[in-house]
Amino acid sequence: MNAASIPVRRQTRRVMVGKVGVGGTAPDGTPSPVVIQSMTNTDTADVFNTAQQVAELHRAGSEIVRVTVNTREAAAAVPKIKDRLAQLNLDVPLVGDFHFNGHKLLTEVPECAAALDKLRINPGNVGKGARRDEQFANLIEIACKYRKPVRIGVNWGSLDQSLLARLMDENAKRAEPKDATGLMREAMVASALESAAKAEELGLPGDAIILSCKVSGVQDLIAIYRDLSAKSEYPLHLGLTEAGLGSKGIVASTAALAVLLQEGIGDTIRISLTPEPGGERTREVIVAQEILQTMGLRAFVPMVVACPGCGRTTSTVFQELAQDIQDYVRARMPDWQLRFKGVEHMNVAVMGCVVNGPGESKHANLGISLPGTGEEPVAPVYADGERITTLRGDNIAAEFRNIIDNYVEKKYLKHS
Repeated sequence: MNAASIPVRRQTRRVMVGKVGVGGTAPDGTPSPVVIQSMTNTDTADVFNTAQQVAELHRAGSEIVRVTVNTREAAAAVPKIKDRLAQLNLDVPLVGDFHFNGHKLLTEVPECAAALDKLRINPGNVGKGARRDEQFANLIEIACKYRKPVRIGVNWGSLDQSLLARLMDENAKRAEPKDATGLMREAMVASALESAAKAEELGLPGDAIILSCKVSGVQDLIAIYRDLSAKSEYPLHLGLTEAGLGSKGIVASTAALAVLLQEGIGDTIRISLTPEPGGERTREVIVAQEILQTMGLRAFVPMVVACPGCGRTTSTVFQELAQDIQDYVRARMPDWQLRFKGVEHMNVAVMGCVVNGPGESKHANLGISLPGTGEEPVAPVYADGERITTLRGDNIAAEFRNIIDNYVEKKYLKHS
């Protein structure tokens, strides 16, 4: 898929989070790229481990990282985390995630507000009754004072109950009332837009507001964001909340976000995967990259194409080689991106037999076609459609890695 085939969302307001532009257009007039976010799951009061995880997420490709700020100790740790990241020569925009007591924490620990690059507040749990408006206003006043953008993040698990009650009353009076699902979707959008309007009334510039409406149902997310996009020009943060574990979480998130991104909706994304026991937190960042890259919206690392295998490929050689090469190009990318221009667009094919192997290899920048079961034990290698060598023996993986390195050195321009 070519990026040119993706509809460009009508111009949104542009928000700067740290040095990352969200929404709107870049200085050269092109639409800003969709930005990847992630979130730590460490105790934010633990400065060392939180800074370490922020660094890991950032190095994996997260351009903005969110941290929980739920206690005074966590708020006090935020400036120290920023200092620790600076010592590591990392300039990572940090978002503070506030629920229930954000107004109090930011008032008591103003250095936390100063250190953060963005505040995330949930209008459903800012406060109750008369205190809600006061505490919401306190948060917006702090954002204005320290010139911080705000993501107003509605979540269906903590929807503003007073707003929901009002909409239920209005719905009951309609000639054709909406069902429970339709009413929930309407309430989500109304909460985001009404909160944004209130924030602007309190002095927060419209170009300092980002909206999100998180649900865990794919069709609900698509419907809500289509409505939200049609009714506002604020940058939108996409993500399926509580997406789940493993393949379920990946499939659900991809199904929802791909539809919206294809329609030009969305300025930032987060893939909210539940880490499997012993799993890496960075997995959610890699999935986000792969969604954007396979859709042709951005490029991060060379893509490895590999066949699924069949009765012609009864050995595991091509599977092992495909995994080896995929891991290798991802590991090499931090160095490559500093030295070469455009290497992230490279495609590598690792194929398992003669049926589609040569053809796929010719279509890639670099490709290798391994012998299937019973085929001649040779592996032709192709570069830009031309056969350049044939590999044999037990050292194919190392030889192919060397071919990749040599290709990158000769093919891509070096940064000046």
